[in-house]
Amino acid sequence: MKYIETFREGERISGIYLCKSRQTALTKAGKTYENVVLQDKTGMADAKIWDPNSRGIEDFNGLDYVDIVADVTSFQGQIQLNVKRVRRAQEGEYDPSDFLPVSDRDVEVMYQELLGFVDRVENPHLGKLLKSIFVEDTEFVKAFKFSSAAKSVHHGFVGGLLEHTLSVTRMCEYYIHAYPMLHADLLYTAAMCHDIGKVYELSPFPANDYTDAGQLLGHIMIGVEMVGDKIRKIPGFSVTLANELKHCILSHHGELEYGSPKKPALLEAVALNFADNTDAHMQMMIEALKAAGDNQGWLGYNRLFESNIRRTGR
Repeated sequence: MKYIETFREGERISGIYLCKSRQTALTKAGKTYENVVLQDKTGMADAKIWDPNSRGIEDFNGLDYVDIVADVTSFQGQIQLNVKRVRRAQEGEYDPSDFLPVSDRDVEVMYQELLGFVDRVENPHLGKLLKSIFVEDTEFVKAFKFSSAAKSVHHGFVGGLLEHTLSVTRMCEYYIHAYPMLHADLLYTAAMCHDIGKVYELSPFPANDYTDAGQLLGHIMIGVEMVGDKIRKIPGFSVTLANELKHCILSHHGELEYGSPKKPALLEAVALNFADNTDAHMQMMIEALKAAGDNQGWLGYNRLFESNIRRTGR
């Protein structure tokens, strides 16, 4: 099969891909067409079926594996597929592991590095909390390693949540050395715990979609509840320290309009917000540039950055 990351404008491609989603839409002239998102382990691609009733377009649904023939075009600097033929693939025609986007980095190596940060925490109560989550809760650990950090915005791949968490923790390590006033143990703990709620906010792959809890509560609230449940089982855990940790998690998006119930009120909360924001935005830009393939020009308006973007000249 030809992987999505290798698609180039002007090609005709054929092969089996995971249909991540399918939605019926209308053109300005009122004609029906289909919006389809295809996925393999290298990424996702938008596809259009302009005439869903035409010959060669067979029935399929979201999360089906589909065998397609399509022309590769470009729209606003992003690859787009014009589907000519499609059928639902049969079991045995494909290997599901080819269709899950995965981190470029080794998950077990990343997890061992994260555990190294757990071991750096000297406060006995915070250390016990981290071990209860990242060592003793084997069901959580398994899900955490397999989870993405988002549905589509950044780190939307297997191992993405771990990769993002590790990057944020590394950035906080820099802040700790640069700004000695920071409470190191609190910031390390907040960094490692800030997105643990995403394990239950999003369903496992291949769906990687919002759960009922994700829709109703969101990962920030879920994460704070998880931390609170663990803390209640640790005798002598300081109420003040517990509240400071919960505040860091509650405020890590920085602004109320970005989903944080509280704005940062602690130095550690400010540091966590900037580390989280930096890694998310760097990854969003990287993924946008990767999706543009070999395009060296301006890529068009990007709604996430609210700007026309392009690669750096070499």
